Amino acid sequence: MLPDTPVTPLRMLQTFAPLDEPEPAAMAHAARVAGYDPELVRLTIVRRSLDARKGHPIGFHLEIAVWPFDAVATDVDDALPAPTRARAGAHVIVVGTGPCGTYAALRLCDAGARVTLVELGKAVQPRRHDLAALTQRGALDPDSNYCFGEGGAGTFSDGKLYTRTKDRRAVRSVLRALVTHGADPEILVESRPHVGSNRLPKILMAQRADLEARGATYVWSDGVSDLLLSGNRVCGVRCASGRELTGDAVILAVGHSARRLYTTLHTRGVALEAKGFAVGARVEHAQPLIDRIQYGRDHTHPRLPAAFYHLTATVPTPDAGDRGVYSFCMCPGGWVVDSSTEEGALCVNGMSLKRRDSPFANAALVVTVEPRDYLGRFGDGPLAGIELQRALERSAFEIGGGAFVAPAQRLTDFVARRPTETALPSSYRPSVIGGDVRATLLPFVGDALERALAKFQRTMPGFMTGAAQLIGVETRTSSPVRIVRSDGLVSPTHPGLYPAGEGAGYAGGIVSAAVDGMRVADAVIAAL
Repeated sequence: MLPDTPVTPLRMLQTFAPLDEPEPAAMAHAARVAGYDPELVRLTIVRRSLDARKGHPIGFHLEIAVWPFDAVATDVDDALPAPTRARAGAHVIVVGTGPCGTYAALRLCDAGARVTLVELGKAVQPRRHDLAALTQRGALDPDSNYCFGEGGAGTFSDGKLYTRTKDRRAVRSVLRALVTHGADPEILVESRPHVGSNRLPKILMAQRADLEARGATYVWSDGVSDLLLSGNRVCGVRCASGRELTGDAVILAVGHSARRLYTTLHTRGVALEAKGFAVGARVEHAQPLIDRIQYGRDHTHPRLPAAFYHLTATVPTPDAGDRGVYSFCMCPGGWVVDSSTEEGALCVNGMSLKRRDSPFANAALVVTVEPRDYLGRFGDGPLAGIELQRALERSAFEIGGGAFVAPAQRLTDFVARRPTETALPSSYRPSVIGGDVRATLLPFVGDALERALAKFQRTMPGFMTGAAQLIGVETRTSSPVRIVRSDGLVSPTHPGLYPAGEGAGYAGGIVSAAVDGMRVADAVIAAL
């Protein structure tokens, strides 16, 4: 058999490797049980998932592919087929360079289309300087920060790649592209893949170089200020600088914080609607405490990663009915970061590096908010959810005392409804100050979080402690606005305009946004 002959696995096996059993030994044992001599076949791990359930031995579930010994092992999961060819000379404008915009552009280039990417913020390297000014001096650039710039909000917010998206081939396509552009191949194996905020910038630069080599062009630091119309059809965009770009279609991949552009779209009569989202605060524990809670006596084992958790509860509130409360964007060994985009308004997010070696663990603890909660009180149109976000963010900024210092409240103080006098040490920069995070939230949100914390304590004994604190506020869990699109993934009011990704209300997270970007790119190709 030639070494590069395509083959399929002889068999797929499942096995469990306890912490103290090396994976090769567990794989060889599984092969022998299945009737294969491990010396005469090739074994590769297709999927690895940590099992740390209470009452079970901690270890790793492995899915193993058995190959002929002389075969070159390949990926057992299919990716998307190549797109159909675009019409000769087709030109598509992609607004936003986050995962949605980048993967839409990659797909369009695969189809032979010409692509122009327009970005409000800066490329990843100069963007770093603006983040340093924010974290070190509390100096915010509203156009270049943790939300705006190359790679979008995901660039410096952890790089988690797990998703609930059901399209396995599309997900595989995203992961393979990341590996092609420099990500660790282990993301193809791990059940909870993670790139890390320190690795993502180089991957983004490699993707940009790939796109530019295929004829794509970038416009930096020049946000879209208006749509260009030919009759009732969108034929391009006008940028803040006055630059006009025309093309056959416009993909809006703008991320969940494109507030100025939402206002422009509303003024233009683009179909928008208010949607549900979630608000709350970041909870920060010492990572060793989370490790002990999740791993028990094995918490110091060298093979165990910084422990993860996911919590969810439904709780009654006095005036607002049952509410969902859940942890979101959990960052083991991570940092709480300032994701603000407007002066005088503070919101936070979380991130971690590839090694996840910070002494802190953090996660958003958020409560669901529906349009009925804010329509009327914060406005009557589709942008009312943004005004709710702004109100909470301004309150957090004020309670923190300015300069993007964040208010922090110990969990025990939050439940006792008293301000915290002295904040705990924190990963957040520029700094935290003791205060009343509960006062920054809507009353029903505070009530729901209080009730949920009691449930979380039963699920994870030790979680509800005075040695942990809430840092406020977290408002950017998802877009509060949906840019409506029809079955053809195009705006029903503005032909030629294709809303996509998290900012349009159709995705959440790096992978799902990238998958939606590819779907929309295929829709554009079909329409052209």
